[in-house]
Amino acid sequence: MSGIVGMINSALPFALFSFAVLHITTGLSSILNATVPLWGALVAWLWLKDKPANWRIIGLIIGFAGVAALSWDKASFKGDASAIAGGLFNSSGWAVLACLTATLCYGIAASFTKKYLQGVPPLASATGSQIGAALLLAVPGLMSIPQKAPGFNAWAAIILLALVCTAVAYIMFFRIIERIGPARAVAVSFLIPVFGVAYGAVLLNEAITLTMIVCGAVIVLGTALATGVLKPGKR
Repeated sequence: MSGIVGMINSALPFALFSFAVLHITTGLSSILNATVPLWGALVAWLWLKDKPANWRIIGLIIGFAGVAALSWDKASFKGDASAIAGGLFNSSGWAVLACLTATLCYGIAASFTKKYLQGVPPLASATGSQIGAALLLAVPGLMSIPQKAPGFNAWAAIILLALVCTAVAYIMFFRIIERIGPARAVAVSFLIPVFGVAYGAVLLNEAITLTMIVCGAVIVLGTALATGVLKPGKR
């Protein structure tokens, strides 16, 4: 079961986001990543029968409306000459769809973990899922070996991503799912747009537009309502 979680919670999302950032900014991809709690709440409702209150349903609607507004002028399916990678899917539209598919995978994985891995130690779940993800990506990885060996900076980035952003993060993530449930566990995605947009601006000189700020705020508001983090009428 951990191997299946690794496929839908690591291998597929990682590959999809890697493709996406070749065509759209990291800031935009990080804002789209904030839809994880929306998908998590929706999947938990449909699969685990964790029916949300009416105001949480309103949150889902608000959140997805924010995504639609943000993606409206970004999701072009025409070829993008400025993209790093070419080919049939060389457009920002496919990149946006890739991000949303990745976040849907995260939502499915959270409910799958709650249903089938309840009681499994977080370290065992994290280890099994990463082994499954590694096996799934082994063949595509070997087929994509670059002709020139990556430099020190690339290897350092890979190691940091593997140890800090994956290994340690997933141990904590599975522990949170076990304690508070999948729909609320994915609320950690609220922080991703903040850091993603900031890192993109500081490290990659990416522009921060008013549309990104407004739509990002709408998405965060919707996810806060949908996951129960923000409860109207309560203080």
